[in-house]
Amino acid sequence: MVERRTEPPQTPSASATQHSGRSPERLRDAYERWFHVELADTPDRRDEAFRLRYQVYVVEHPFEDPDDHPDGVERDVYDDFSAHSLLIYRPTGVVAGTVRLVLPRADAPQSSFPIQEVCTDPLIADPGRFPVPRMGEISRFCVSKQFRRRQTDTLFPDALDEGIGRPANPDEARRMMSNITLGLMEAIVRMCVVNRATYLCAVMERQLLRLLSRMGIFFDPVGPVVEFHGRRQPCFRHLPTLLAQVRDEHEDVWEILTNDGAHIDALAQIEAAYD
Repeated sequence: MVERRTEPPQTPSASATQHSGRSPERLRDAYERWFHVELADTPDRRDEAFRLRYQVYVVEHPFEDPDDHPDGVERDVYDDFSAHSLLIYRPTGVVAGTVRLVLPRADAPQSSFPIQEVCTDPLIADPGRFPVPRMGEISRFCVSKQFRRRQTDTLFPDALDEGIGRPANPDEARRMMSNITLGLMEAIVRMCVVNRATYLCAVMERQLLRLLSRMGIFFDPVGPVVEFHGRRQPCFRHLPTLLAQVRDEHEDVWEILTNDGAHIDALAQIEAAYD
């Protein structure tokens, strides 16, 4: 695993914050203290994403046959038509998670996305309601085992360095776990902006959909649950509408997803160009 070493974060104690009279830390500030997104736009960075995917999709969960991936990377036919991102844990430079955005194919719009393989709902074939050229599919949304808390743990596994790579207390650890999901979602929004996508689709685990809904992030279901690396729900959403709802329900989450509104301005320009 490639590591990017950085200085440890300076985390004030709760008592120190109270005595200083400072206001509580913004969610975005807490997130940026621990994580940042990197677009995996070089071969080396994409290789880091593929190696983490191998660990999650081949070693930990037998979704893929290891004989099909003898070099220790997990790739498929969609990777050449996708944008990729890494979520980096700032204190140690370790890759905490990865996600890709599968992009539409101009030469084969009806076979651009995995959702088109597994979902038979008529919506998928209706270009008026499911505008493939303006869409990207969320895919390979995965988190390193180092950052997935075991049920009996209150802190992260020992793979994280004491002091440098470990939150100060269990409450901070729990908050940091939710920041991982937010970081990967911010990566998705950023990739949409870069690739001019204003609609999102996905085939998601219901557990992930529930987690996102608690943050004000909602997707519309498309047809019934399907079998696709486990039981998953096909879904989609117009991205500016999704983000507007997030702002109404959880403005602190919206600040992270939109980079304090910068992505909103970019999406508005993209929408105007399509119109």
